[in-house]
Amino acid sequence: MKCCISSKSHANIYVKLTLYHFLFQQFFQLVKLRKLGLNIPEIPESISFCKALQVADFSGNPLTRLPESFPELQNLTCLSVNDISLQTLPENIGNLYNLASLELRENLLTYLPDSLTQLRRLEELDLGNNEIYNLPESIGALLHLKDLWLDGNQLSELPQEIGNLKSLLCLDVSENRLERLPEEISGLTSLTDLVISQNLLETIPDGIGNLKKLSILKLDQNRLTQLPEALGDCENLTELVLTENRLLTLPKSIGKLKKLSNLNADRNKLMSLPKEIGGCCNLTVFCVRDNRLTRIPAEVSQAMELHVLDVAGNRLRHLPLSLTTLKLKALWLSDNQSQPLLTFQTDTDRTTGEKILTCVLLPQLPSEPICQESLPRCGALESLVNDVSEDAWNDRTVHRVSAIRFLEDEKDEEENETRTLQRRATPHPGELKNMKRSVENLRNDMNAAKGLDSNKNEVNHATDRVTTSV
Repeated sequence: MKCCISSKSHANIYVKLTLYHFLFQQFFQLVKLRKLGLNIPEIPESISFCKALQVADFSGNPLTRLPESFPELQNLTCLSVNDISLQTLPENIGNLYNLASLELRENLLTYLPDSLTQLRRLEELDLGNNEIYNLPESIGALLHLKDLWLDGNQLSELPQEIGNLKSLLCLDVSENRLERLPEEISGLTSLTDLVISQNLLETIPDGIGNLKKLSILKLDQNRLTQLPEALGDCENLTELVLTENRLLTLPKSIGKLKKLSNLNADRNKLMSLPKEIGGCCNLTVFCVRDNRLTRIPAEVSQAMELHVLDVAGNRLRHLPLSLTTLKLKALWLSDNQSQPLLTFQTDTDRTTGEKILTCVLLPQLPSEPICQESLPRCGALESLVNDVSEDAWNDRTVHRVSAIRFLEDEKDEEENETRTLQRRATPHPGELKNMKRSVENLRNDMNAAKGLDSNKNEVNHATDRVTTSV
């Protein structure tokens, strides 16, 4: 009985496979078929009979190879083989000389056959998320190429011949291992989008300035320590992303980017900003979060279209008064900031005599480890409570230590004098002003007194009043 069932099962499988191949042999006799989308484990060689085929989409199939006869489909203009397990391409794929779009994203390709560069009419080539280690020099022969995606591969360099792609509009080489860009990149004179995120770049060639049509430039997550002054020659740049590099400053020529609307330089090592930044007259979003800035140049206010300014995580003591001329919708000073805009007070910089803006979140603390990123605001308030002496105010803010004290636990303090955690009530900004004014009056009274001893009781009484108000 078992043997009989097994024989019957094998017979059914044989019939199904025979029918499968028969149907596809008949199916591919459709010589006038122009568009084809299939979800099958293997494409038979008989597909070559579909001589009129123009568009083929085999995405999402468990394919590991294309049939050797596939390049005989010489009318094919668009081929998509995405999100499968394709390991190799037919060596004669260059015979598809009418191909305009070739999408091979998310496969297991490790190299490209030399014949690929014979696709002289190719305009779109997507090789993203493969395992390609080298781009052949002959890539420069694809003179009609407009879009080239190479992201998510293993490239350590680009060939000089890539500069021959005069028609290229978009180049994405993000998530590779690039340590440098060839100077010949200056030849990509039609380029509008250049994405080089998540590589190992330490410098950018001066030839970047020849990309006059460049609109979007993304250089985030590299190892850049500086940018060339030639960057300012990219006159059509609208978006510049420099996040997570090692930049110490920005080039002065950045002020020449009149069309720049979005500039993001978060998480670098910027210690200063060039005053020329004000020349970016169309800048709307400017982010320099988590750097080492101690001041913002007043010239930033010349960027009259600025709506969002993010300077959280720096070391700013104050902001320039000129910012009041901007129509800001968001000004971020801290991760703990609950509202996009704050109430500021005017003050005078004691070193320069200039009018400045300050608030409860200024001065900022130096950058701390991520685990302590909730401390800056509390530390600033504690410093204002404890360091009420005007002379010590500016000297101590950089090196201040947060202290929390519960006033009702005075008995415990006597028993454990070494305890450092203390808690004080958090004062309202208005109370801070009153406290400061009270202390100034107290100091004036002390200076006017003829002797400290004769005024000792009065001073202690005034000090008690200040502590009670806190």
